[in-house]
Amino acid sequence: MKISMIGAGYVGLVTGACLSDMGNEVLCVDVDEAKINRLNSGEIPIHEPGLDQVVQRNVAAGRLRFSAVPAEGAQFGEIQMIAVGTPPDEDGSADLKYVLDAAACVAQHMDGYRCIVDKSTVPVGTGDRVEQRVRETLLRRGVDHPFSVASNPEFLKEGAAVEDFMKPDRIVLGVEDAHAERLLRELYAPFQRNHDRTILMSRRAAELTKYAANAMLATRISFMNEVSRLADRVGVDIEQVRIGIGSDARIGYSFLYAGAGYGGSCFPKDIKALIRTSEDHGLQPSLLNAVERVNDTQKLVLVNKARARFGSLRGLRIALWGLSFKPNTDDMREAASRTIMEALWAEGASVAAYDPVAIDECRRIYGDRDDLVLAASPLEAVRGADALMLVTEWKEFRSPNFHEIKARLRQPLILDGRNLYDPVAVRARGLEYLGIGRGQ
Repeated sequence: MKISMIGAGYVGLVTGACLSDMGNEVLCVDVDEAKINRLNSGEIPIHEPGLDQVVQRNVAAGRLRFSAVPAEGAQFGEIQMIAVGTPPDEDGSADLKYVLDAAACVAQHMDGYRCIVDKSTVPVGTGDRVEQRVRETLLRRGVDHPFSVASNPEFLKEGAAVEDFMKPDRIVLGVEDAHAERLLRELYAPFQRNHDRTILMSRRAAELTKYAANAMLATRISFMNEVSRLADRVGVDIEQVRIGIGSDARIGYSFLYAGAGYGGSCFPKDIKALIRTSEDHGLQPSLLNAVERVNDTQKLVLVNKARARFGSLRGLRIALWGLSFKPNTDDMREAASRTIMEALWAEGASVAAYDPVAIDECRRIYGDRDDLVLAASPLEAVRGADALMLVTEWKEFRSPNFHEIKARLRQPLILDGRNLYDPVAVRARGLEYLGIGRGQ
């Protein structure tokens, strides 16, 4: 099959590469010429494990190409997948400008039937607006090409996106006509040979499913963070509580980890957009507002603990392990590390930070600062620091040399923002330990 992928960002590049890996011909189109030039020169602009190999072998096989000419994309694929950004407006709603512009471009240049598929995370009713924009554009052209509009939301986890796409737990198809259903079922057949994972629904239901899924996961995180605050007050270890409630099959263990708050390009943006959509329809989403509020305050929990411990943070040097919002990515959008560093700087502290892959991204965001040192190793970041804050649970942080950490720290204090360590084991090595809801 021939597929045009409109948008060569995170979702578009992963989706396009994985579809081409099954033998399809894919053309990824992006108006960012610098990005396309990097891709055509063999450079992958995002950090995602395994993606570079998939891209390289399919480019070499001639199945995956990149272009900065939108008209070329509109004329290439029978299936047109829109995977452009939907950044939040000032009021929290999703900005659909790029989605609608992409749809208009397809309509302006299409020369036959097209199945236009929304991969971007979009509010309920966006498919209707895309359909209207395509009809209006075709009418102005004076042509009557047939087309379909479908919703096929992505459920990719950053850091495991290639595996998620190749082995999906579900494939949601929001379609309104039989032809679009047949095309998309055929497209995804190679990814579900073991058993059918397709969930067929209306276009609007598919749009809401994506938001609801992310909102549920964010709710579980904020719930555990709320309970962790109580655990600290009453002297209970939240990890014991997590195991106790997670053993209930109705609850399960996933997304029940207390920590320094969620971040990234999805949860914060999607919660805001779902709140705005609810308000636009006359509802007051009390639960969603609480989820967002808890997360905003949770990102400062390590700073609050440090302030309570030291009294004042002015003049202190804090070592930070982890800058990306989660492991296996260099994405720092809405990351807890950013909130923490900015709060520390505001209180007169300096930061020495280390991350396996997000150092360059941090430098791009903050530039050169006297109160920020970007270290080449975890132990280099710790040297001379008054405390160590663990913010992102990278694997290389799981079993550190605590004796070396203690020897390099000016004051032997670890603030564990992901509850990665056993408090008893850390204290046995002569270090003070403060975690999230560990009963202190």
